[in-house]
Amino acid sequence: MLLRILEIIVPVFGLVLVGYVYGRLRPADMSSANRLNVNVFVPALIFYVLSERMSADLSLGGAALGAAAVILGSGPIAWLIARRTGWDVRTVVPPAMFNNAGNFGLPLAVFGFGEKALPVAVVMFVVENSLHFTVGLWLLTRRIGARELAGNPMVVATAAGLVCMAFGWHLPGLVLPGVEMLGNVAIPLMLVALGIRLTEVDLSYWRIGIGGALMAPVTGLIIAVPWVLIFQPPQPVAGLLLVFGALPPAVLNYMLSEHYDQEPQAVASIVALGNLMSLGIIPAVLYFALP
Repeated sequence: MLLRILEIIVPVFGLVLVGYVYGRLRPADMSSANRLNVNVFVPALIFYVLSERMSADLSLGGAALGAAAVILGSGPIAWLIARRTGWDVRTVVPPAMFNNAGNFGLPLAVFGFGEKALPVAVVMFVVENSLHFTVGLWLLTRRIGARELAGNPMVVATAAGLVCMAFGWHLPGLVLPGVEMLGNVAIPLMLVALGIRLTEVDLSYWRIGIGGALMAPVTGLIIAVPWVLIFQPPQPVAGLLLVFGALPPAVLNYMLSEHYDQEPQAVASIVALGNLMSLGIIPAVLYFALP
């Protein structure tokens, strides 16, 4: 089992390490690459998986419901912790709720559960992303980001992919290889970009950084473990829900906190330290989650 876990995490964290070392040796501005990933490569991956790889025997509805329960259920727990510690709710609750289902969730699904698990992981990622641009923005601004959601290329790709899946439509043979190649860029670029982002951590916010970083997997697993035990979803959904609950905060939390000026340096520490600490948390969860 230890060897299997190493076979899963070494490729994932290895690519993060490549990005971190490169960022240390050659400081890089990843804003353009990240925009390309969010606007082109990830939408291509989502559309390709939904329209071409989706299998009818997967419990995708259960996966979506479970992911939503983990996200929305962890919010009140994080809110109570924030109130007890005196931290600003808008600073620590969103990182606890919205996890790194893209950068870590997708590659962990592929390496840990096989290619058959990718559609399930994509569904969880889409749920997380959609809730982040609605509930997450409401937590920061007290308004629903309907315009941001409608203009999100990942949401558009999801809608288009679901329509194609429902009607059995497929891309022409001349177009399909190009879309597949675009999607194949997404996961490696996510991991390398995350490594480069980790070079920017500000340790002066270490206290809230560590506390907020631990809140994400703790609150997520408090919901995910009972959900799996009670509803007993099939594999790979059960295992992926446990991994989903243990994922660190999403990088998007930092980007939105910076945009809305909600203690961005504190949120950056939460995100960076959370992703670093996942090096110890994720292998432990995989031990119980792998079929």
